[in-house]
Amino acid sequence: MSFTRVLKRWRRGVIIFSDLAIIIFTFYLAFWIRFLDEGFLFPKYFRIFKQDLPLVVIVYFISFLLFGLYRGLWRYASVNELIRILKAITVGALGVVVGMVFVLGLRDFPRSIFIIQPLLLLFALGLSRLGIRVYRRILPALTSGVSDYKQVILVGAGDAGEMMLREIQRHPQGGYKVVGFVDDDVKKINRDIHGVKILGPVNALPRIAKEKHVDEIIIAISSATREEMRRIIEVCSRTNLPYKTIPSLSDVVGGRVSFNQIRKVEARDLLSREVVKLDLERISHYVSGKKVLITGAGGSIGSELCRQLIRFNPQLLILFGRGEFSIYNIERELREKYSSIDVITVIGNIKDEKRTRFILGRYEPEVVFHTAAHKHVPLMEVNPCEAVKNNITGSRILMEAAEEYGVKHFVLISTDKAVNPASFMGASKRVAELLLQATAGQSKCRFSAVRFGNVLESRGSVIPLLKEQIEKGGPLMVTDSRVSRYFMTTSEAAQLVIQAGAMGKGGEIFVLDMGSPIKIIDLARDLIRLSGFEPEKDIKIEITGLRPGEKLCEELVAKNERTETTWHEKILLIKPNRMDVKELRERVTELEILAAEENIQGITKKIKEIVPEFNHQI
Repeated sequence: MSFTRVLKRWRRGVIIFSDLAIIIFTFYLAFWIRFLDEGFLFPKYFRIFKQDLPLVVIVYFISFLLFGLYRGLWRYASVNELIRILKAITVGALGVVVGMVFVLGLRDFPRSIFIIQPLLLLFALGLSRLGIRVYRRILPALTSGVSDYKQVILVGAGDAGEMMLREIQRHPQGGYKVVGFVDDDVKKINRDIHGVKILGPVNALPRIAKEKHVDEIIIAISSATREEMRRIIEVCSRTNLPYKTIPSLSDVVGGRVSFNQIRKVEARDLLSREVVKLDLERISHYVSGKKVLITGAGGSIGSELCRQLIRFNPQLLILFGRGEFSIYNIERELREKYSSIDVITVIGNIKDEKRTRFILGRYEPEVVFHTAAHKHVPLMEVNPCEAVKNNITGSRILMEAAEEYGVKHFVLISTDKAVNPASFMGASKRVAELLLQATAGQSKCRFSAVRFGNVLESRGSVIPLLKEQIEKGGPLMVTDSRVSRYFMTTSEAAQLVIQAGAMGKGGEIFVLDMGSPIKIIDLARDLIRLSGFEPEKDIKIEITGLRPGEKLCEELVAKNERTETTWHEKILLIKPNRMDVKELRERVTELEILAAEENIQGITKKIKEIVPEFNHQI
């Protein structure tokens, strides 16, 4: 076993032994300094030194333990740790004084030692901790075996940039060497962080990269707005160098990645979404130790809900879905990470009433998240009967089964397309919302819905489609230059859905704060640049015209809906606006019969009776 491995294995013992040696040495040194000019007296006081040494060592060591000097990782030692050392030495010194007075007595003991030794001890311990940091930084560089480093420049000299620099300096085996920062804060330019200079503003990046022979750029800004991020990417593109970014803080906080996992810049980096703040106590109250069922568990939102919910230690997680492969994938992922949580997979279709009732009756879930739905607008325009069968009939069957088998919380995932719907998909989701509100009015179960816009990278959504078109060399198809949509990341949507579920009392529709809408044509241009090309020059964008059921812009709240704020800044509440239950269910039954008969004209008329704002030509 090498010396380095021995140190790693016994490092706490080595540090304790070192501290004890420092206490002894500084106590001796304090006597030596005190009698430097009176050497003839030293032999007499050396006897006092030996007599009092055990007390000094024991008192200081107890103080060090009380202040937790051996709990921290000293390779990350900072000012806070030095303050902790100062407190421990101060208390230890007072303890030594008390011990001398009441145990050993102060006769013949030189009082100046009480001042000299603590000062020496503070200096020596601080120096030893600094030595640990220097050792941890230099040793990897000497033993990494990396001789050909990539010269990188960091964009952003804030907290995230400083953290990234420290990570790179601590792990030279990663093959990166930071040659400088760029930052738009003029007060920072020409200053340095950990010995690395801030060379200029972001706009000067092409010139600086050339002068410093930079191989790669790392964007280290966790709080950039969408416009700032777009400008930075545009400047990075002019360097013709590869550029990457640090993980988002939401991913780091969520435990999905560590801070030093540098990755390519992606579309989600342009959203500028803040980390979601969750009330963990409220969520735990209705999820922890409970049986939780997720429909559509293999889908984008469904699978992310599974990942988020399992962290709250449910008693049982039931993954309900049609696609066997997607259900298998999420089950395997969850079992690998959370082997102690009971996970059950159920293949089935919510339209199958007998199967759905059997599942809820057998497992008796206390919480249901209903994400299963047909979501593709153009497909549902040519298959409207299927939109009714899945999004309306399936939801009705699940709600009725939830009532029958004692579900306590039921959360329906809705969409902004349900507001003033222009498509069969949006209209079917609006009918599902109305059914939920009507059912909630006479049920012990807390039924609520959560409405939000597009989720980045979800299957069949605009971003994967545009990426595919870029891979083929273009052109990118955009239906209208004016079309805009709301976007949020999958993890943010899932977290807010879970939080909203904890708020529901019955019949509410919660609306998630989606930020500002983004024009699809701007998104297309951004994706082209992120792929290393220039819009129109390398890859063309074609305007194809609006598709059936497509709107120029979506809305999150209708004009006739009454809204209220909630305690959570990103969740808005729409107060229940219930229709007559009997009348609604009669119309829904008629609608389901028309869908079973494949009567498209009939279902269009019937939906307009239920949802008068449905803007669709018969």
